[in-house]
Amino acid sequence: MSDVPSARRPAGELESEVLAALWSARQPMTPQDVQTALGRHLARTTIATILARLHDKGTVERTRAGRAYAYTPTVQDTAGLAARRMHTELGREADRSTVLARFVSDLSAEDEQLLRELLGDGGPGPAGTPGIGAP
Repeated sequence: MSDVPSARRPAGELESEVLAALWSARQPMTPQDVQTALGRHLARTTIATILARLHDKGTVERTRAGRAYAYTPTVQDTAGLAARRMHTELGREADRSTVLARFVSDLSAEDEQLLRELLGDGGPGPAGTPGIGAP
């Protein structure tokens, strides 16, 4: 085994950077636009591949922009992205009640209290987000 450190990035790092560029732009971006926004020496094809993967995951949507696609995020921030991941994982299991029970049993006391508040009154949650029972 080699003692040379790997030059590979942590999983998801580039996806996160691409999403951050899309969020800050607030308008659809082509792979070339993203490449310019990142200010890195990444190949446009690398960025196009990342955008295609994000599209396959449903994290971005795309529309034709000439010969390329322009991409727009379907989630608005990192909290929305985390929530989507949680929904995806929950959807993979047939026994949703067991998954939810195990998830809740591992919550900290603070998170448990927050969840009880969100479930209890149906009013606004943190930062103005609607409660679970809200319309």
